[in-house]
Amino acid sequence: MVFSQATPSPGLPPATNSTAYQLVWADEFNTDGRPDPAKWDYEHGFVRNREPQWYQPENASCKNGLLIIEARREKHKNPGYEAGSTDWRRNREYAEYTSSCLITKGKYDFRYGKVVMRAKIDVRKGMWPAFWMLGSNRGPMHWPACGEVDIMEFYRGHLLANACWEGSKEPAWDMQQWPVDKWGGETWAAAFHEWVLEWNEQQMVISVDGLELNTIDLTQTTNQKQGNNPFHENFYLLLNVALGQSGEEIPDSHLPSQMLVDYVRVFQKK
Repeated sequence: MVFSQATPSPGLPPATNSTAYQLVWADEFNTDGRPDPAKWDYEHGFVRNREPQWYQPENASCKNGLLIIEARREKHKNPGYEAGSTDWRRNREYAEYTSSCLITKGKYDFRYGKVVMRAKIDVRKGMWPAFWMLGSNRGPMHWPACGEVDIMEFYRGHLLANACWEGSKEPAWDMQQWPVDKWGGETWAAAFHEWVLEWNEQQMVISVDGLELNTIDLTQTTNQKQGNNPFHENFYLLLNVALGQSGEEIPDSHLPSQMLVDYVRVFQKK
């Protein structure tokens, strides 16, 4: 779905223009061209979950005050291809799809505050857009012990609001799913919506357009093996459009598909 006649929002919305908070980081995407390299880096290639798309910077651009992340049906040669490899990142000679995943890792991270994104997403079959966070100590503290927060994630007809950390044997999830068909499905998705994460030492509250989607109790999110609470540490931001969650069909007629982002803002208490 290539969206048209998108209308960016000028200025701060009332919900975030609060005297209790001050703006500490933002991208309004007001300069045409590639996203600001001082704020964003990129993931590259096949990254996670055996997803079919090849991540590359070329699928992200800014135009008319919007960030455009576009997933495409196009072949991309895998330079790391190894015939017969058991590594899913290497045993595919070509990717059949491309997209972008923007990250603030190494450029900006934070702990606690209010995170706001205004965006328009594609909710058709095969689409998997997301706005999320990972713990900045990812590397020495592998996933899920680093922590994950899905502020906005959509796949298979549902909008999700999740947190993940390390369980005793499997990843521990606090997950809520909301069927978008109850809100109007593609009609709902034709408009911009505002997602908010409010995060303090006690809890995280995820909402869209003022509707609370999930409240995560941070007294219950201690890593079972590492013994720390990842949600008391710094996180960085990710924006991406993935495809075909767990092998879901990706109709060719649904591509190219775009996620349009008006702004991303981070506020913290004064």
